[in-house]
Order: sequence, then structure tokens, then C-alpha cells
Amino acid sequence: MEILFIAYDNESHISYFPIGIGYLASVLRAKGHTVTIYNQDVYHYPEDHLVNFLERNHFDLVGIGVVGGYYQYRKLLKISQAIKRVRRRPFFVIGGHGPSAEPEFFLRRTQADAVVVGEGEIILANLVDAIENKTSLAAVRGVAYWEGEGVKINAREEVIKDIDSIPMPAWDLFPMDHYTLMRYPGIKAWERSFQVCGSRGCPFSCTFCYRMDPGYRRRSTESIIEELRRLKEAYHVTVFDFNDELFMYGENRTISFCEDLLRENLNIRFACQGRLNYASSKVLKLMKKAGCFFIGYGVESLEQDALKRMNKSLTVRQIITGVENTINEGIQPGLYVMWGNIGENAESLHKTVDFLIKYSTGAQLRTIRPVTPYPGSSLYYYAVEKGLLEGPADFYENKHLNSDLLAVNFTDLSDAEFHRLLFEANKRLVEDFYEKQKRYQIDVMHKLYFEKNSTFRGFRQT
Repeated sequence: MEILFIAYDNESHISYFPIGIGYLASVLRAKGHTVTIYNQDVYHYPEDHLVNFLERNHFDLVGIGVVGGYYQYRKLLKISQAIKRVRRRPFFVIGGHGPSAEPEFFLRRTQADAVVVGEGEIILANLVDAIENKTSLAAVRGVAYWEGEGVKINAREEVIKDIDSIPMPAWDLFPMDHYTLMRYPGIKAWERSFQVCGSRGCPFSCTFCYRMDPGYRRRSTESIIEELRRLKEAYHVTVFDFNDELFMYGENRTISFCEDLLRENLNIRFACQGRLNYASSKVLKLMKKAGCFFIGYGVESLEQDALKRMNKSLTVRQIITGVENTINEGIQPGLYVMWGNIGENAESLHKTVDFLIKYSTGAQLRTIRPVTPYPGSSLYYYAVEKGLLEGPADFYENKHLNSDLLAVNFTDLSDAEFHRLLFEANKRLVEDFYEKQKRYQIDVMHKLYFEKNSTFRGFRQT
């Protein structure tokens, strides 16, 4: 079959590699299908361009996946409307974290032919087989589809237990020179970077988190290192971003990976997502030696009761100790926080701002967003139960209009007071960031003129 995947435009100058599409393309090619990528993300084509492209080229199936963000939802609607305008419309499939949580809602809003619910590698391959062979979709686990005027949601497909069995993404189908230009805090201007997945899922269950499938599954170190080697050889990538929900899980896993990476002598650097309860000096020292320069941490709050209510499985003491250990070992910490969870108040926000300012190195602008109860999360179902949300239509059409604005207010504050406090908090963070940037530039000038620093290459944004 002729299959088209759409990498949608999120209006970024440089886009993250759409790794999900990369895996799906590789799986379907291995089964003998022809796969084409429509890179709206790179070239910023308008939807009219997509209509013309589909009119000029024949495809049996077109697919797109999105997460549950407000922008992604509205972008999906625009693309769906464009596909409906095509005279010989291909079979239209949607998937990803957004549609997986509420497949019937997304099916009705987009008028797609089917939704892939969960991991796509097995499900989409089986769906394509059914379409090609003109057999019923009733036997395809993990899909939702039209049955007359109604929607049929089949039983879920099991997760892929051995994720080493999934072939590596089909990088050759993508404009890799674009994707390797992504920048990170601490990356040098001449370095090429790329995203890699080392595991799927997360063993924790924070109330605000939504995901397609339960459990935590790791790739073998051998498989990961082989992927790093291939990307370095083929595309000259030397900086890697592990985009796992949680790469740094447990001391033994992290130590084993770093030791194997050092033995291979690949001479690469990497960033990843971590947990502060695993951020011991012993582990971080080895990570630094192996090339780790940045770890993103989900801090969320500096209020212990709030952490407990969101089932974060962290203490304030673990957060502070882990962040200090990370900085002391020379690794840049990314500190991700939110505000407005159940029971939080103005004092919670002040504590979080003080924490961010205290541990900011000036390398990354950090701001605070309100918590959002995405469909699929425990917090979403709590909001529905308490009458704060009516369901997915209310969430996407009325409440979730921007990630920096309240979708649901779980505090005792009025919406106006909530946003005023958030303005003041982010104002402090922005002022602190640019003050640190100013001091940095002045220090650069001092070294240039008074220490005759001949390595100076011109004033640049950092």
C-alpha cells in the first residue's frame, strides 16, 4: 500500500524529530509498504498545500498523530478538514496520546476513518493488513472505527514488551539536516543533535500525567548504543537527547548504561529526563563522565502536601538534595514546575519561585504554568467527577485554550487572582533570567578587554 504520514507544523523554527512516525514508517516498510512523509513541520506548508498534494499523488492511507495539547487539537482539526476536501480521499487514521484517551470524541470531531488507540507499531500494521485485504476491522485490536452512525472501540492491544524488537526509525525518509539543528542548554553552536528513545512508559503514576499505555519498558544498552553509533556515522550527530518519559530510572540501570557507553568510547554527549530521588552524587558523577550535560527534572511543587496529593513520590528534601548534587557535578538541571494542583495556594507558588531563582544558573528561562487535567489523567477524571469539567468536548472546546492559562481551577482562588499571582511569579523569573544574562555578557566583555581573551567570537545570544 501507498502510505502518507503527516508531520504537522507546530510553528517552531527547528522541529523535534517526529520519532513516532519514524518508528511506524520503519515497521510498515519492513512489511512491504511504500511510505512517504509530508513535512509540514519543516516547510510550514498551509493546509491548501496538503489538499493539492493529495490531489496530485495517490495514497491508500494517510495518518497523523498528536498529543493532547490545545494547539495540537486545533491543528488536527484543520488538517482533518483539509483531508475531507480531497476528491479521492485516502483512508484517514489518527493516533497518539490525544486521540487514544478519548477515541470516540476525536473520531466524531475529525471524521477520520479510524483511531489507533495505544502504541502504533503492531496496531497500525494490523489495520493496514485489514484494509489491504478488505477484511473487517472488528478483529483488529486497539482501533476505534465507524460502525454505521456509531463508533466501535475494540479491545486494547497489549503493549510491546520487547521494544528492542522494533526496528530503528526510518531516518532516510526525513530531512535530517533540519532535525539535527535542534539546540539545548549547553550545546555548542557547531554540534549536531538528535532525539533517541531509550525506554517507554514510566513506573510512577502522578495524577496530572496522561499516557497511552501502562508500565515501563527499557531498551537494552546494546541496542541504544548501536543506534547512537549509526546516527553519529550517518549524520555526524554527537549530541543526543533521550526523549523518554524517564530515562534515569534507578541507580543500577543508569550506572550500567554509562559504564557501557564509556567502554564504547563513542565520544558523544547526551541530555535526558531524570528523577531527583535517583540523583545521587555517585550516579551523577558517572553520568557527567559519560557525557551527560543536561537532566530535566519534573519538580512540580516545593509544597510537600501538594507533592503527596499529586502522587509525585518525591519529598522536598529529595528535590533540593538532587538539584544541588546535579549542579555540584557540573550538569545543568532543567527544573519543570507547575502550579494550581489540589490544595495549592499563593504560598505554594512563592516557595516554588524562590526555589527556581535560588537554583537557576541562567542557562534556561524557566516559567511556571498552571496544572492542566489532560484527558487520560487521574486529575481529568477527578475534575469530571467534581463537575469542574463536563468531558472531552468541554475540555478541548471551552477550557483548554492555552497551556499558560487556567483550564480548570483546583484552588480556592478566583481565576482573576490566580492569573495575577502567576503573572507576578513569572515576572520575577523573567527578570531574574535576564539579570543573569546581563551579568554574563558583562563578564564576557571584561575578559575580552581586560584579560585580552582571544577566543572571543563576537557578542551572541546565549
